[in-house]
Amino acid sequence: MPPLIWESRPDGLRAPALLCSFSGWNDAGEAASSALRFLGSQFGATRFAKLDPDEFFDFQETRPTIRLVDGRTREVEWPTVEIWAARVPRAPRDLIIVSGPEPSMRWRGFCSSLLELSEALGVQMSITVGALLADVPHTRPVPLVGLASDDSLIDPASLSPTSYEGPTGITGVVYSAFQDAGIPSVSLWASVPHYVAAAPNPKASLALVRKIESLVGIAVDASELERAALDYERRVSAAVSGDDGVRRFVERLEQAADAELPELDEEDVPSGDVIARDFQRFLNQRGDTPSGGAG
Repeated sequence: MPPLIWESRPDGLRAPALLCSFSGWNDAGEAASSALRFLGSQFGATRFAKLDPDEFFDFQETRPTIRLVDGRTREVEWPTVEIWAARVPRAPRDLIIVSGPEPSMRWRGFCSSLLELSEALGVQMSITVGALLADVPHTRPVPLVGLASDDSLIDPASLSPTSYEGPTGITGVVYSAFQDAGIPSVSLWASVPHYVAAAPNPKASLALVRKIESLVGIAVDASELERAALDYERRVSAAVSGDDGVRRFVERLEQAADAELPELDEEDVPSGDVIARDFQRFLNQRGDTPSGGAG
């Protein structure tokens, strides 16, 4: 059996962008996997392929799980990387979403399977998405870091470059494989406060979703995720306020974060035309364009 298992063929995808996230080492606060899961749910993504877990997982390291069906039958669920297609009406691109646990072996073969998939479906760009633990406060905007194979893919002012050298996860390997294959690629990471690493972080997921919007050219109704992000910040703030030591530590992080913020020049503030254009794009993709207008 080939590693790439097709369940169906999503014909007619338009200039698709491949989005990848992997749970585990690459996914602090479950921010990256939650961001892609949210995008998939918003656009009604359907699974059309998967990667054979026997090829890429050590089952003593990433164990299968047992669940009960109808309260009686025991069923084994194997760790599997799944591949979904999402069609985005009125947007320039459709999406192919790759998600699952980080594979534990044969990473080069894993990348080859993703490149095979991309060639078959005409993928035009890839975005690997991750989240890392960092000394950042939960009360400030989520810092995003990353790199791109082509400077034209990202706005340097909105994404801090990374100078990291050291061990990498599958996200770094996938990014390099697509870059080497000549497919425009972006590696995008959200910074998650290390003092609340165990909790899911919808605020970081929201930041990733918003950045993916601008990279791919789509518009997402993220009001549900925005509410979850506000609730997350409130709950963490309440917990922090009850511990003087943690509260003082967070205050130091806030001071450090504020000291790094550059003052906005007037030219850095989006114009009314830019805001209106972005909002119009959102309305167009939802099919909510007003029927009338100023004459």
